[in-house]
Amino acid sequence: MNRIDSKFQELKAAKKKGLVIFITAGAPDIESTIAAVKMAEANGADAIELGIPFSDPMADGPIIQRSSFEAIKKGMTVKKLIALVKEIRTFTNIPILAMGYLNNLLNYGLNDFFADAKAAGLDGLILPDVPHEESAELRELGDKLDMPIVEFVTPGTVPRRITETCVNAKGFIYCVSVNGVTGVRKIDYGPIGKVAQSVREQSSVPVAVGFGIGSGEAAVEAAAHADAVIVGSAVLKKLLENDMDAAAGIVSEIRTALDKAYN
Repeated sequence: MNRIDSKFQELKAAKKKGLVIFITAGAPDIESTIAAVKMAEANGADAIELGIPFSDPMADGPIIQRSSFEAIKKGMTVKKLIALVKEIRTFTNIPILAMGYLNNLLNYGLNDFFADAKAAGLDGLILPDVPHEESAELRELGDKLDMPIVEFVTPGTVPRRITETCVNAKGFIYCVSVNGVTGVRKIDYGPIGKVAQSVREQSSVPVAVGFGIGSGEAAVEAAAHADAVIVGSAVLKKLLENDMDAAAGIVSEIRTALDKAYN
């Protein structure tokens, strides 16, 4: 069974909310990325989303943009990310998804990327610049290797498109909390909550809410509508400042808040 599916089953059985931590691969360097994965898991993360650095990250706000720039400047590549996943697999079985943009994969070669990433131990992919209507080839490649392509819904997704997304959904459905880019800010989770409810009525695939979550309080609000929350910029900001303790504190705070509210 795919590690993503196994983890969500485990969380459901334990009546816990999942916590996914986003870390840009190679920011500020590879050694720090490895340390950050260990830190996140030790402080309660259930899965890791590894960002593939890209020059034009259309879905990302200033913090993740900066992290991509720093990683690219240090020489981070898709090939090195795959090697990084392989190294992470030497010390943990935590689910790992790669979040990136289609150009990265096309440049590497789609078939080669899927084969190499699967062999290294990658569990899934998140590609925000690939709309559902154009994802068939990627989903087919992922299905052959049990490496799901996580798809998105937003507060503005119309009912017909929610239904189409739910039909082939695997791994989990990423509910973007706002019509905007990543970054910590105050958010009304009501609109995405309605979309998440519609998803739940049409699919048994887990739901995860992301974008804007930077505290325990925000995570609890978002988790009211989801099986898991995704946290990126708040933790990544501290990693870029070389403050691993502060990053650990954020992960721990969110884990504690989720467990207190929902377990």
